[in-house]
Formats: sequence, structure tokens, C-alpha cells
Amino acid sequence: MLSIFKSKPVKISTGFFPFITDIHSHILPGIDDGSPDIETSLALIEGLQKLGIKESTATPHIIGDLYRNNKETISSALKTLQDALSERNIDFKVRAAAEYMLDGYFLELLREKTPLLTLKDDLVLTEFSYSEKPMHTEHMVFSMITEGYRPVLAHPERYAYYHNDLKQYDYLKDLGFLLQVNLLSLTGYYGKPAARAAAYLIKNNLVSFTGTDIHHERHLQALHHPVNRIIFEDIFAGKMMNEEMAH
Repeated sequence: MLSIFKSKPVKISTGFFPFITDIHSHILPGIDDGSPDIETSLALIEGLQKLGIKESTATPHIIGDLYRNNKETISSALKTLQDALSERNIDFKVRAAAEYMLDGYFLELLREKTPLLTLKDDLVLTEFSYSEKPMHTEHMVFSMITEGYRPVLAHPERYAYYHNDLKQYDYLKDLGFLLQVNLLSLTGYYGKPAARAAAYLIKNNLVSFTGTDIHHERHLQALHHPVNRIIFEDIFAGKMMNEEMAH
């Protein structure tokens, strides 16, 4: 694993995360590439609880040519999970929003004035394609802001087309994006270039939110890995929290 900060030997206890709300997760059962079933969802939640997380905003994908989730499909999966938590007396709060791919289908939703599922108030979690740099980004942001939304861009550090010109992150921020970094990016889980990009974002105060983006057991194991937890401890010492979601 790659540490992007100097690590010092520290003793880390269970529940060390300095924030209790995860704003980016794929723990709803059976509606995207995250948890496939309710038992997996409950196992992921148990792992999050051990990290000190007490509530999660589930953000299933909405992608025009892959996952055409909507309020109904997401609400149904949310209720299934909430009912299971209640039946098993698990004290963990789950609400739902969505992670919107900024594609043609998303523009259709905006044109039709379909209410978007928000993280909180006017905050909408969005993502870009990994395969190619988005076109007309300015138009996308302008359209969202015009409709009264504030775009939160998920894991910008993972888009490889920005890795050779990190100043593009400053431009995204100037356009109006709030930037959300995946915790595992800080450890080298997604590769050294993503870790370097995450370090740049933090160093230059461009990060508004962090999140687990948890999809499966491998993510959970990595979040709990002793080496990674030391990296997180160093980063959290700088009070890197989801402050805007705390109220």
C-alpha cells in the first residue's frame, strides 16, 4: 500500500473514524454493482459500524445505458434494508440519494425537471465516465446550478485523464463542483496515480467531502487494514470531515 503522508506508529482502536455519516455507499441490495442481496448489505453495515460510522447515505448508480434507477426502485430497496435493520435491532440509519452519471440520460432528467435525489438539501452526487474525459462539462454544471442544485463530483482522483494535469481539479472546483474523495484512494488502493491526485486535492484544500464508496467485502477489508488505518489516522488529524453533512 502507498502512504501519501508520513506515517507514524499509532495505536488505532475500533471506531476511530472522526465522522459518523458516510455520504457515498452502495449498500442497497440488488439494484446496482454494489450489494447483491440483503445479507451482504447487513454484513457491510456491520463492518462500517466497527469503523465508527453510524449512518449512511446509500447512493446507487443512475446510468442511462446500465442502471436506470429512479425514486421508486431506490425507495423499494431502501425499505427492504431498513426493515431488515429494524427486524434485527441493528442501530444504523440509512437514507438514500443517488450517484448520477453525467450522461445524456442525466440531461434528459434535468430537461424534464425530474426531481433529483439529493444527499442533503440541494447537494447532488455525480460522476464522470472512467473511460473518457467528459465533454461540455461547463454546460452540465450550468444546467444543474440553473435548476437549483449543487453538484458534488464523486472520486475525481480516480479519473485517469486528469492525472497528467492536476490543475484541472482547480478548474472543476472553480466551475462549481464540490469534490468528494474516496478514503481508499488515499491508501493506493486504486493505484499510485489516484493516490497522488488525492494528495494534491487535500493539500490544495479542494476536498469538500470524503466517503467510503463501499461496494463489497474487498472494500471493507481494505478499510479495516491496519496499514490503511494508520494512513487514515494521519489524515484525520487534519480534521478532514464531512462537516456540511453534520447538521
